[in-house]
Amino acid sequence: MVELEWENQTITTEFLLLGFGDLQELQILLFLLFLFIYVFTMAGNIFIIVLVVTDQHLHTPMYYFLGNLSSLETCYTSTILPRMLASLLTGNTAVPVRGCLMQLWLAASLAASECYLLSAMSYDRYVAICKPLHYTTIMNNKVCLQLIVASWICGFMENTILICFVSELTFCGHNEIEHFFCDFIPIIQLSCTDTHRVQLALTILASFCTLPAFILTIASYVYIINAILRIPSTTGRKKAFSTCSSHLVVVSIFYGTIIIVYVLPKTEMLKELNRVFSVFYTVVTPLVNPLIYSLRNKEVKEAWRRAVSKCKSGSIADVM
Repeated sequence: MVELEWENQTITTEFLLLGFGDLQELQILLFLLFLFIYVFTMAGNIFIIVLVVTDQHLHTPMYYFLGNLSSLETCYTSTILPRMLASLLTGNTAVPVRGCLMQLWLAASLAASECYLLSAMSYDRYVAICKPLHYTTIMNNKVCLQLIVASWICGFMENTILICFVSELTFCGHNEIEHFFCDFIPIIQLSCTDTHRVQLALTILASFCTLPAFILTIASYVYIINAILRIPSTTGRKKAFSTCSSHLVVVSIFYGTIIIVYVLPKTEMLKELNRVFSVFYTVVTPLVNPLIYSLRNKEVKEAWRRAVSKCKSGSIADVM
């Protein structure tokens, strides 16, 4: 570690991401597991993005949201997993402070944007199911675009403010981060200057980002489920309830783990479980979102069949 002398203290210029270093005997197994997760996550989300862009039948508000969700997940996963995979494979855990802050800013901004986007998607489904006659009026392309752009802008603005607070901190002495990526709380704990202002800003902005979005999402699904229960067809009711319940489980895991990590008081037990909770919102949800939201969808399957048919037709034309 490169160190500089400043006011009788050593300034840290590198952090060591310990990741899962306490599981040395499982490093290869963890590498293969996370590599599989990364490849599958990227393939599923890119597949959805390509279908939404190329298939005219999917140019509707619902699929614009799903395409943006997949774009977010692709960027989010690529911000965290490649660096972790490299550490597991090579054993090199050193990250420059600036590089760590850049990863922190990108990961946090994308996660916050996803919070807002998921709440916008739940509102879209609420309008589609509970107010079907007014859906095209309420959720027109302009409103859809405004919600998507607002989700990205709000997510990045909030975390730009936070990263400005963090960048003012001085890091010296201890430089080991007991985490698999650069996250706010482990980094703040390494500072040798007063961190109360940063911690207060983190709690306020994390609460502002997650709690209203989570409440809006839950409220939307409560109305959706209530509408589903009034469907006369038992088969239709079961199918709709199955879809909505799976959506609700995924968003609850995503919001719930973020709230536990960033908003709730930091007890010793929660500190120990932070890495476990972080795996859910950084690794698990990007993996299952394509399956839950899109790949089980009838219209997405039909779009896939159309794409395959076009490819086959093109191949036959080339041969002839």
